[in-house]
Amino acid sequence: MSPHRSILIKDTTREQREEIIRRSLAGCGDGSCEMCSSCSLGAGDPFAMYQPYIDGDMEIRDINAKRAADNERLFGLQRG
Repeated sequence: MSPHRSILIKDTTREQREEIIRRSLAGCGDGSCEMCSSCSLGAGDPFAMYQPYIDGDMEIRDINAKRAADNERLFGLQRG
């Protein structure tokens, strides 16, 4: 998938969405993590966190926004 193609649910197939998430999370747990904090802040398995996107139920941006709001509510974290 080209880096400039849309990743919106309406523009992708389930297989493409699985690949988008797989590539995006390729560094999780192997020491090259970008410190998204989903594991340490209670999101659990980062792949499971994005399952609603893969299933076509929720856009990535909405999942990320919900996670950030949950973190702020639960832990008082402020985004910079």
